[in-house]
Amino acid sequence: MSALYVVSTPIGNLEDITYRAVRILGEADLIAAEDTRHTRKLLDAYDIRTPTTSLHSHNEAGKSNSLLRRVEDGEDVALVSDGGTPGISDPGGRLIRAAIDRGIRVVPAPGPCACVAAASVAGLPTAAFYYAGFCSPKSGRRRRRMESLRDLDVTLIFYESPHRVRRFLGDAEEVFGPRPAVAARELTKVYEEFVRGTLTDLREHFEGTAPRGEFTILIHGRGDDEPSSPTDDSGRTAGA
Repeated sequence: MSALYVVSTPIGNLEDITYRAVRILGEADLIAAEDTRHTRKLLDAYDIRTPTTSLHSHNEAGKSNSLLRRVEDGEDVALVSDGGTPGISDPGGRLIRAAIDRGIRVVPAPGPCACVAAASVAGLPTAAFYYAGFCSPKSGRRRRRMESLRDLDVTLIFYESPHRVRRFLGDAEEVFGPRPAVAARELTKVYEEFVRGTLTDLREHFEGTAPRGEFTILIHGRGDDEPSSPTDDSGRTAGA
């Protein structure tokens, strides 16, 4: 039975891919990729010759119907983003919803996820957490979003781009105060780094260090039993 496969791909290190994902990508009739040039590097690494077509935020609405017709005609289509899981702060959600509405089988092939990877080594509570994704690039809307999450007693996880991370940390410090936090950047890549401390420490750190790479930022939830600031990989807080 044909299907739309939602395939998680590496967020950095090309070795972080499952055997199943490699098999599905190799056996599919077509791969719908956020950026075909980016995905081709992964496919070449595993000698996968499946044809690709682009599916990104600017063409997803217009292209979903033609892709789903192919599945209805008996083909298997694999959906990938530039890294991680399609539809999770990446294009693909519209295509997936349309497939479900049309009764098409949608099959997940799970794998790398920046949010989970960062949480696993952050040193903050992970029995429960809230994935907030990207905030608005506008400060007012970003602050209102943060304020709506301020009273949650679980770890908060955000994504942010390097050119906005300083403003993000400034707003976060004002909204949440000096809570323990972790900034993870370039996860699984050569320059992977974890900066740990309070939000004040993180803000001060990146005022003096140019932010580079994509960021995952974790902030301790509200609670009377907040731990002391986690330490960085050298055993010191970011502000030490």
